[in-house]
Amino acid sequence: MKTKHIFLSVLIASAGFAFTACDDYLDEVPEASISPEVYFTEATHIQASADNLYSDILPSHGTGNTYGIYKDDATTDNQIEVTAPNRFTSTLWKVDNAENSNWNFDKIYKINFVLSNVLPKFGDNNANGNDLSGNANTINGDLNSIKHYIGELFFLRACEYFKRYQLFGDFPIIIYPLPDDKEALSEASKRSPRNEVARFILSDLDKAITLLKAKNMPTTRINADAAILLKSRVALFEGTWLKYFKNTAFVPNGNGWPGKAKDYNSTYQYPSGNIDSEIDYFLEIAMTASKDIAERYKNKLTENTGTLQQSTSEAANPYFDMFAQEDLSSVDEVLLWRRYAYNLVHHNVNVYASWGNNGVGVTRSFVNNFLMADGTPVYTHGDYMNGDGYYMGDKTIHDVRQNRDSRLVIFLKDPGQHNILIKDVVGETANVEETYPLITITDGARRYVTGYALRKGGAFHQKYYSNSKGYTASIAYRATEALLNYMEASYEKNGTLKTIENIGGSKADYASEIMVLNDYQISLLVYSESNDGDFKNLNRGKFDGMLMTYDYRQKADNSTTDKPNQDNVNNQNNSNVIETTNSSIKNTINTGDDSKIIGYSLLGGTMLIILLLTRKKYN
Repeated sequence: MKTKHIFLSVLIASAGFAFTACDDYLDEVPEASISPEVYFTEATHIQASADNLYSDILPSHGTGNTYGIYKDDATTDNQIEVTAPNRFTSTLWKVDNAENSNWNFDKIYKINFVLSNVLPKFGDNNANGNDLSGNANTINGDLNSIKHYIGELFFLRACEYFKRYQLFGDFPIIIYPLPDDKEALSEASKRSPRNEVARFILSDLDKAITLLKAKNMPTTRINADAAILLKSRVALFEGTWLKYFKNTAFVPNGNGWPGKAKDYNSTYQYPSGNIDSEIDYFLEIAMTASKDIAERYKNKLTENTGTLQQSTSEAANPYFDMFAQEDLSSVDEVLLWRRYAYNLVHHNVNVYASWGNNGVGVTRSFVNNFLMADGTPVYTHGDYMNGDGYYMGDKTIHDVRQNRDSRLVIFLKDPGQHNILIKDVVGETANVEETYPLITITDGARRYVTGYALRKGGAFHQKYYSNSKGYTASIAYRATEALLNYMEASYEKNGTLKTIENIGGSKADYASEIMVLNDYQISLLVYSESNDGDFKNLNRGKFDGMLMTYDYRQKADNSTTDKPNQDNVNNQNNSNVIETTNSSIKNTINTGDDSKIIGYSLLGGTMLIILLLTRKKYN
């Protein structure tokens, strides 16, 4: 517009007469550009805008020569790089002032720009997301598709804000494109308290959930289930942050909180009244959102056989293959993933999984955090070097992997293992057989930084190992996280973990309740012969039995077991539900029939054993 006005004034001054017929010409938009008024009129236009942001915002392997998402723990206690970051060197950790630093609103601005142009056409005249009905929509295309693509934009903005909030805590909340004006920019730069930022992120996710289609569409596109999962993650993050940094400078109104020195935050009060209520607010949201996903996917999780396939004649491990297969559309628990294609969009994760993980290595402490196969911590089995015969010590990687959590067994690389089972004419950079850890070599891709390296992301087919042209899929969100989020949120909010597993719902079935009584003791309760048929509201039935208590501070041979009273089970044959042995925790739990341990988890210092009690009827 500035150019037009200047051009007109020059013409008028030189010619000395008014223009009439040329006004229309001068008002036309140059053919080489497309104005927002013209462009954001079709559903495909909104889709293209969202598509353009997928690779920049959503988690994926990227397209560079890196170990992809499997290096995201670098510079933490879990994973380190060849060169330690400056943060571990006194006086050298400095604030990054580069244009591409984390204090960057580029992607947020892009999303705000699109939303500010799309929402008025959708019927939300204020472009604030308060009217998402679409009743006054003027955008061409299928209305449900239009809603979905707008929902994707809200989801992407929530993702981008979550990254900034995790880095900075208090952060400016900006929902509109800002003018090139110092006063306006300064006003918009005021930091909102971190809990308000978290609430804003949750509100964007709620809008996304309202608009997005369910996960019955291709899972390479954002969907409602992914948004619900992210909602649980955000709420859990803020709830636990407020809880464990209470009364410190890291939370609003805490001792030394910098925000208190700002006029706009000097009288700040929590929306829920106080910090304790705010903690409960977020943890309750985390529990509700995660339970929604957990209930729908708990029986659709990918099986981990616990073994690493080493020949084409052996059965594959679906869990291992999930992280290294080309197409994840048939894997129920994967809520969102990125597709790659040979010679089009590719990565180098496979190659680095077969070598030394390209300059990153997992730490010894990370490896030691994995439990033994019986659920006990490593440190309860002799010293770290020699073990006690069950834990074999850590003199060799082979020893480290023995009798351990199956995830460590299949993903921690061991010299002599086969990395490739199906040979191909391509894949010239594949390391076919695992080498002894190459710690001292200078080749960054092949160097084993810590001696420990992962094979996660490595496929058994050599065709994926053409240098920098790998095309196995990258997982963004898995439903499995929802189960973990629910357990943690429940424990953090209530001090105990209570879960009801309704097995069948008929009179003679079991429901189980797992309770963490304190930081070291676990109890398992069982209810049977429900009074209402479905154990609604934890309605106890005819038999309430304390099946087991376990104190992980004690050795397995000192664990205590309270058996159900014979009279309380009507003298049924299966009254002895628990049979205690002294060999291991796994043998301590024996509910008969088809029952089994399905997982272990660490909540703070608590080792939690999750049981699956399958249908078991009294005779």
